[in-house]
Amino acid sequence: MSPRRTATHVPLTAVLLIVCSVAFFSATEMVVKLLTQRYSTGLLLWGRFAGQALIIALLLAPTMRFRLVATQRLHIQLSRSIALIAASALYYQALRTLPLADATAIIYTAPVLVILLSIAFLDERMTRPRLAFVVSGFLGMLLIIRPGMSMLQGAAFLVLLSALLYSAFQVWTRSLQGDDPRVTLFYPALLGTIVTTPFVLVTEQSIAMPWRDVGLLFLVGALGTTGHFMFIRAFRSAPASALTPFTYSQLVWATMFGLVAFGQFPDGFALAGIALIAGSGVLLAWHERRSAQGALALREPIAVE
Repeated sequence: MSPRRTATHVPLTAVLLIVCSVAFFSATEMVVKLLTQRYSTGLLLWGRFAGQALIIALLLAPTMRFRLVATQRLHIQLSRSIALIAASALYYQALRTLPLADATAIIYTAPVLVILLSIAFLDERMTRPRLAFVVSGFLGMLLIIRPGMSMLQGAAFLVLLSALLYSAFQVWTRSLQGDDPRVTLFYPALLGTIVTTPFVLVTEQSIAMPWRDVGLLFLVGALGTTGHFMFIRAFRSAPASALTPFTYSQLVWATMFGLVAFGQFPDGFALAGIALIAGSGVLLAWHERRSAQGALALREPIAVE
């Protein structure tokens, strides 16, 4: 295979994996939103992280053993894990009232913040396409939130804080180039379980949960873990710059799940904001991929949870 084909070819299996992975992420959030009507955010976080930690441990611990927690950058692994736990807590709390499609679209402003943080802390440069994406993402977010209107401003603000923390999580992930992706996947699950278990033991002692909801709580962890394994497999078989546009299909999945499960469909302003965020993100990804063609494939780690 020629170097040019290596740089430009995107396997169909990688595309299918990334589209399926973000569908699993949206399904996870749909189940979480269903459960937020009956249970605390702390319990749902525990189900999310404990389920993921258990599945990873069962699958990988027998062969990896202590290598599953081996890292040369423990402080970064812990920092990014804390950022993800806090981002998830804010996001789950916002899902109690915010439509799923709107929440997902606001979270997708995180790449805007990643660019700004990367320029500030990783000495990356602000190009004109990136500046256009930053402006478009900000305008799209304003169309969804509409400051000054009464529509769920508090919940939208929680998602914005979540997006800020998630962008920090992604920036830290990019500095973990030498760590095994499976280790990077396991740390947030492990730390999230450690942090949330005491809270659940203290506050949820008298909770009565039917077996159906127990199954749904386990499903949260299973869907999230499966989605992230597919995410990792996809990014191992194709360049990140080639697959990033396909991650925006999560906005479509979130809109579909929100309509089917909750009867919620974005209004005209929100749809325009979603389209602006997704469209500008896809265009930026394709532009930067074209600019990188002919160079070595990017080797920065993916932002796994």
